[in-house]
Amino acid sequence: MSRTNFEQLLEAGCHFGHLKRKWNPAMAPYIFMERNGIHIIDLHRTVIQIDEAADALKQIAKSGKRILFVATKKQAKDVVAEKAASVGMPYVIERWPGGMLTNFPTIRKAVKKMSNIDKLFADGTYDKLSKRENLQIRRKREKLEKNLGSIADLTRLPSALFVVDVMKENIAVHEANRLGIPVFGIVDTNSDPNNIDFVIPANDDASKSVEVILSACCQAIAEGLEEHKIEKADEAASEQNEEVAEKPARRPRKAKAEAAPAEDAPAVEEAAEETAE
Repeated sequence: MSRTNFEQLLEAGCHFGHLKRKWNPAMAPYIFMERNGIHIIDLHRTVIQIDEAADALKQIAKSGKRILFVATKKQAKDVVAEKAASVGMPYVIERWPGGMLTNFPTIRKAVKKMSNIDKLFADGTYDKLSKRENLQIRRKREKLEKNLGSIADLTRLPSALFVVDVMKENIAVHEANRLGIPVFGIVDTNSDPNNIDFVIPANDDASKSVEVILSACCQAIAEGLEEHKIEKADEAASEQNEEVAEKPARRPRKAKAEAAPAEDAPAVEEAAEETAE
């Protein structure tokens, strides 16, 4: 069963491409027709592509890996932040920090700087500073939070990138390509799909279009995360059972010393009499 359908995508306006004069010929396989100088995207193809992308995203989530969502355009920012947060995945909705993937250790240092500032505020170290210095540090912290707060828990490179508008986010796509990180992308008729591993041909300008596609993909991610959780619980239970099975059987307690045999009774009595004397 498909995660989306033709009517759903049509209602969200996923079929509207760009003007014919702005098109990228590489998108020809995904274009249905031209109407009033605008290319119309083949939504039957979009349904298939969404299912393929969703299945791949589910497998990534099931293996316990992270997917980084990227959308810095105004129409998609809020939708991406909401959907990515709903499945606990990192996202970038402000300016893409150049070298975020190719120079990841530097980005991690900036994130650590943010947590260090928090610690120094918490233990009162910054209370000794002047008002002006304190304000400067707070502004620096706010800037770091705005740009990097949503990736604070991304301790290693993501296993995949999900991009809205691959043309606008070309730097992010280029970095992922260099590192061999698979790219999932909502690709409009003016963009080049050749650098995208999982192409979802659709309108990348309308928030409703972005929302309906992300909803389907994030639902698949949620399923993958749930299956990963169940697998981990089963593994833990299995390990526990193995430990119980490997424990040696309890050794029987030593029997209490038996009473002295009847034939030794006289000797015992004699010893008692000698002691009494």
